[in-house]
Amino acid sequence: MIASKVLSSKTLRERPDFAYILDTISPGSRVLDLGCGNGDLLYLLKQKGIRGQGIEKDEDAIVECIRKGVYVHHGDIDEGLSHHEDKRFDYVILNQTIQETRHPGDIIKEGLRIGKRVIIVFPNFGYWEVRFRILFQGKTPVTDLLPYRWFNTPNLHFLSVLDFEEFCQIRGFTVEDKAFFTDLKQVRFRANFFAKLALFQIR
Repeated sequence: MIASKVLSSKTLRERPDFAYILDTISPGSRVLDLGCGNGDLLYLLKQKGIRGQGIEKDEDAIVECIRKGVYVHHGDIDEGLSHHEDKRFDYVILNQTIQETRHPGDIIKEGLRIGKRVIIVFPNFGYWEVRFRILFQGKTPVTDLLPYRWFNTPNLHFLSVLDFEEFCQIRGFTVEDKAFFTDLKQVRFRANFFAKLALFQIR
């Protein structure tokens, strides 16, 4: 139990987006984490009394989820979510997942069908370091949040804070909340330039 608390505290320090999500979602809520990875977020949600489950396609990550005692399905969200009923969940989470999907607009739309709200977190391609590396190096940037080279990256889409805000306007999605982060702190000024990570809650 002590080891679990230490793990939880360390994860929250290193992932301010996780801490923000935990503060947002109330105990007893039903959550679906799409592309849940190794289950760290679901584990933290479970500790708070939130009923969470995930969908993940990477088998090694699923093994980690099982070790943490979180409920996960093996599946590819690009293949659809039609087996889930309307408004079955209070929240659907896409944490650093949406940029890796083939049809992000369709997945977000499905998320809003099966969940009352959708929380989306993505690396901000408008971050100043990304801009400067493109400007001065003339190459696709490699950073801590975008750690892959062009030929082996799982990311199919590169978007900025402004891109996502425009997307929500085009699709008619209501942005209920948003937060921006760099390393271990929240960014409150010129987020499209200074934030490494963006979080939006939409309905």
